[in-house]
Amino acid sequence: MGVKQALKSLDAFPRAEEHLLQKTQTGAVVSVVGLLIMATLFVHELRYYLTTYTVHQMSVDLKRGETLPIHINITFPSLPCDVLSVDAIDMSGKHEVDLDTNIWKLRLNSYGHIIGTEYLSDLVEKEHSHKHDDSKDHHEDKDQEIHLQGAFDQAAEDLIKRVKHGIANGEGCRVFGVLDVQRVAGNFHISVHGLNIFVAQMIFEGSKNVNVSHIIHDLSFGPKYPGIHNPLDGTERILHDTSGTFKYYIKVVPTEYRYISKEVLPTNQFSVTEYFSPMKQFDRTWPAVYFLYDLSPITVTIKEERRSFLHFITRLCAVLGGTFALTGMLDRWMYRFLEAVTKPNARSVLR
Repeated sequence: MGVKQALKSLDAFPRAEEHLLQKTQTGAVVSVVGLLIMATLFVHELRYYLTTYTVHQMSVDLKRGETLPIHINITFPSLPCDVLSVDAIDMSGKHEVDLDTNIWKLRLNSYGHIIGTEYLSDLVEKEHSHKHDDSKDHHEDKDQEIHLQGAFDQAAEDLIKRVKHGIANGEGCRVFGVLDVQRVAGNFHISVHGLNIFVAQMIFEGSKNVNVSHIIHDLSFGPKYPGIHNPLDGTERILHDTSGTFKYYIKVVPTEYRYISKEVLPTNQFSVTEYFSPMKQFDRTWPAVYFLYDLSPITVTIKEERRSFLHFITRLCAVLGGTFALTGMLDRWMYRFLEAVTKPNARSVLR
């Protein structure tokens, strides 16, 4: 008996007799409100536990010998596809003109609707001529050269007519695709540099008439992961009665995104600053849109993690216990307040 009495003395939750308990309407209202609050907090805590959060870590980038994918999707509303080319150069000295690595051109009318499609490799094959065998007869070479010169003149005249007709009709061009470049600092630019200088002069009658207005729908350096923000997406630069060169200075940060399933997604994020240089009266350069990129020596690792079950239980006990205690206090205050208000009125009635 002594042990049982000792255990009873430790009871922190003593029970009152049923006939000593008093139930009130205000207590019922407070109980219902408390249950609703606890149910809402429980659902909130459960969602908080089930959602993942990300942890960022930084380390030195040790990658070597890999390529850097550049995803582009840019519209030039004032330039036909026939005059646009995509060129790239990097610090290793590699220079590629009119790139043909998975780049497409979409011809657009003045309303932005697609009216034609061209793959850049088709343009390269049409514009590049093959070398001749030196063992051929001199007269045959001369005849062939004259024939090629005439064919070039005819092709140039057709190009000039076609481009002028497109400009007059408000034709534009969307350039999209993927560039695979060396993983070193460099730049790529979209311009009319692929044209013969005399052809470009005959088409535009001066570099100040080349309108490089553009809309960047997408520019990224790898696949996208949850929460990524590419600062140039949705950028619009529209020129009116002027021209010039746009330069975007980009700092590429190598990034690894590690999903909760342990899958690893290698990609890149970047920051950017912008500079515009208007064309002057006697400038000999042609307007263009440059993207100059450099790689950070630091790589960022983003990990998805989930909160522990013990953390969930701790928070759940805290919010539910706190709500229960608060509603109990509120019930007692309301009961005492109503008792204090009703007792003086009952006494006055008795008198």
